[in-house]
Amino acid sequence: MPFAAAKRLQKLPPYIFLEIDRLKKETLARGIKVLDFGVGDPDVETPRPIVAEMKRAVARPENHRYPLGPGKAALRQAFTDFYAEKFGVKLDPADEVTTLIGAKEGVAHMALAFVNPGDTVLMPDPAYPVYYNGTVFAGGVPYFIPMTRKTNYEMDLDSVPKQVLRRAKLLWINFPHSPTGTCVTKEFFRMVVWHARKYKFAVCHDAAYIDLTYDGYQAPSFLSVPGAKEVGCELYSLSKPFNMTGWRIGVCAGNTDLVAGLRKIKGNLDSGQFGAVQDAAVVALRNHDKFISKMVKTYTLRRDLMVDALTEAGFRVNRPKGTIYLWAECPRGKKSMETSAALLREYGILATPGVGLGLKHGEGHLRFSLTCPTAHCEEAAKRLKRGGM
Repeated sequence: MPFAAAKRLQKLPPYIFLEIDRLKKETLARGIKVLDFGVGDPDVETPRPIVAEMKRAVARPENHRYPLGPGKAALRQAFTDFYAEKFGVKLDPADEVTTLIGAKEGVAHMALAFVNPGDTVLMPDPAYPVYYNGTVFAGGVPYFIPMTRKTNYEMDLDSVPKQVLRRAKLLWINFPHSPTGTCVTKEFFRMVVWHARKYKFAVCHDAAYIDLTYDGYQAPSFLSVPGAKEVGCELYSLSKPFNMTGWRIGVCAGNTDLVAGLRKIKGNLDSGQFGAVQDAAVVALRNHDKFISKMVKTYTLRRDLMVDALTEAGFRVNRPKGTIYLWAECPRGKKSMETSAALLREYGILATPGVGLGLKHGEGHLRFSLTCPTAHCEEAAKRLKRGGM
């Protein structure tokens, strides 16, 4: 007996990655080794001290029970110490911090906690698709703020009509920005706080790549700006800086109302993250400098290899100071799906079509993830030298 899915599922964009997967299999069938720069999933193993703590923690009987509540006190304290040391941000671990089953879960649940049907939610485009997906699942109305070559890949809140700002309930920001790599200063965050106060909307900063920065640049925390905790929160993820994507652990910190609302949603929809994962996360945060600095060196090398190779092949691509992605403009105005398919077919190189990351403004670009092994980056550079796009 067929069953009709909920109408909210019909609002999701087409899943173009099915076509990419088909082309990948076709390329492999031709005997060509595919160099996969598609998914932003670190190829380097989780640091061994974190894994060792996980092994010990699994054996602790207290971790075999439901991990109810906002997360272990030890993890929330480790996070507050980490934020104070690295970003100069003071947080109350009791009321201003809650743990997440990965930042993705936090993004989706934030919409359920604060977005009513018909509410306007501001978000960048291109961007992480869950800002949009979470909004439509909650019945909200997305409003896209373009981050394109025309805007120098910057986010201009002043370009948003005042009537839209007045009815906005929430603003999603993400810096360093995925997928463009755009980085900002505290001055930008001050401007965001000013707009949030004036138009009375909440701000959620997705800080998934705040640790992965290059060339001496240190990304600021949104919460380090005066007044930020009055209007917003920050979602931090251990996935990318500590190579823990599969572990599913993150933190939301900041405004007490936003944290409390998220806790209430989570208390009704999930039972918290496995206690052993939380224990391992404490080790990660307590040793952040040692672990993260190694990944920054690795990604810097890969970034430089790929930027030079893509530029020589005819792509227009910036050398970003943050994130694990390169946002490359397709040569000669070609479409992203067309270029992605040609790159895979002719060179065995897989990149994500920008149209899958920006409903309105991702077209004409490809995203290359630097989570492909360094040897694959070197091989990709050699293949691209055989001929341009």
